[in-house]
This record gives sequence, C-alpha cells and structure tokens, in this order.
Amino acid sequence: MRYLVTNLMAMLVGGAGLLGAAPLLAAERAAPSAVRGWQLYTSVGCVHCHGSQGQGSTAGARLAPEPLPAAAIAQFIRATNTTMPAYSAQVLSDADVADIAAFLATVPAAKPVARIPALRDLQAPGR
Repeated sequence: MRYLVTNLMAMLVGGAGLLGAAPLLAAERAAPSAVRGWQLYTSVGCVHCHGSQGQGSTAGARLAPEPLPAAAIAQFIRATNTTMPAYSAQVLSDADVADIAAFLATVPAAKPVARIPALRDLQAPGR
C-alpha cells in the first residue's frame, strides 16, 4: 500500500511513475534523529526503567550500547509480553522508534575496569 501511495504521489508531482523509481515522501527522506530520539526516550518514560543511557536497571532491560534495530524494537514494544506497557503506533510511530534507536546507537560502550582508576585499585592484589 505504501508503495502505491508513494508512486501515486510521484505521478501527481511529476515523478517517475509506477514503473520507475519514485521519489520518497518527505517523512521517508528524513534520517532518524538521535536528538529527537533522546527527547522521546525521556518524554515517553523509557528513561525511568531503562536508565538515562539505556544501561538498564532492575525494572528494565539494557538497551544500549549495541541496541536492537528499530524494526525489532518496534515489534517488541507493540506486542510486549512483559510488565512493560505496550506502545502502539499511535503513541510511538515507526519514525519515533527509529529516532529512539538512533539515540541508543550513540551510547558508547562502558570503559573497561582497567581504565577506571578507582575500580582498578579495588581489583589490585592484596585488597
């Protein structure tokens, strides 16, 4: 259906038509935004269970670093079988989920213990 709508729009605005490559709609052209993803992540409540950087907690799973692809996140949040509330496409669109995934992808991996002096000292022999 989306393909048909995209091609019909292309025909109306002078695009390539049904047999050629159709230009993307404005919403499809926009790349996911990590900034908007962080705003959504905090405003819809992800932060309360998954932590400020997606690190997880006793209430929510670790989401970052190395998040799932946006499509997998969307599939899970739409039909979750956990205590997490489900988020319909009316609450978080696929574009919103892509933005959240873009934010999660910006979260760097934690430093190894050996690179954190206070933690490294705790592991020193004789302590």
